Amino acid sequence: MDRRSLRLLKYSAAISLTCAAVAHAADRSLIEAMAWLDPAQHFVALTTEPPLHAAVQDQQMLAGEALFHTPILLGGQAAKAGLSCASCHENGRDNPAFLFPNVSGEPGTADVTSSFFSSHRGNAIFDPVKIPDLTVPGKVSRAADSQELEKFIRDLIVEEFNGQEPTPSVLAALAHYVRSLTAAPASTRVALTVENQLVAVDQAVLAAKEARESDDLKLSHLLLASARHRLGLIHERYAGKSLTKQRSAIISASRRLGELREIKESGDFSVALEEWEGGYRRTRKLISDKQHLSLYNPKLLQAALKQAAN
Repeated sequence: MDRRSLRLLKYSAAISLTCAAVAHAADRSLIEAMAWLDPAQHFVALTTEPPLHAAVQDQQMLAGEALFHTPILLGGQAAKAGLSCASCHENGRDNPAFLFPNVSGEPGTADVTSSFFSSHRGNAIFDPVKIPDLTVPGKVSRAADSQELEKFIRDLIVEEFNGQEPTPSVLAALAHYVRSLTAAPASTRVALTVENQLVAVDQAVLAAKEARESDDLKLSHLLLASARHRLGLIHERYAGKSLTKQRSAIISASRRLGELREIKESGDFSVALEEWEGGYRRTRKLISDKQHLSLYNPKLLQAALKQAAN
């Protein structure tokens, strides 16, 4: 058998294993985000994303970005569904594929006064509006000295989504992230890869470490939750028997991050985090080396989506 035939055989086997995993998990979404994405746009929405354009990328901005991708920040039904700020606003933009049952009208819209998400703003009227692009300044002032943006974000978390009261440092990071966003061509999209998610895990953990060093436990815990959420997004795409080792390593890395929250002494936390980082470096390589066999591979994802639709 020549090399080309061998590669085709391996690729066909990967598709078969992936589709088998899809069939085994037929009672749930292949990828969680499919539950709030327009089926007609699944492939594009799950393989690409708008690039992140930011005027600054300092540590506070990266912490804000991590929080922006953290479902637990919103709490309530949104957190249970796996929704974060980024679910509606991809890298701060809008999301033309967003289509949440009984919350969206047309794709790219959401009813921000839905009782499903909020016990404060529910108005018993179905009135979805277009999801705004946060890179384009709106009615809320973004001037740092006005604090209007911080209040607006706070009200969204607490009133629109029933989330817990955010601390000043959490609000400051989120507001700094939004203020840092800059506009880009609406049609521009880039490939969504596992490396994107791995970098995000790295950034969230580093931000959590710095927050812990400042004795900001609330912020540190949310950032660790963000890192775990990103690991979960990776885990769901590593389907099939050939990636069992990778899935086990991801689960272990996530579980150990969760355990870090229970450590009370800062010194003990630093030691435990350093140990975690050593193991995670090996996990990171293990994951990266097999990306081509995961659902980050557009061809494998396309085959799996087709199988899931049948």
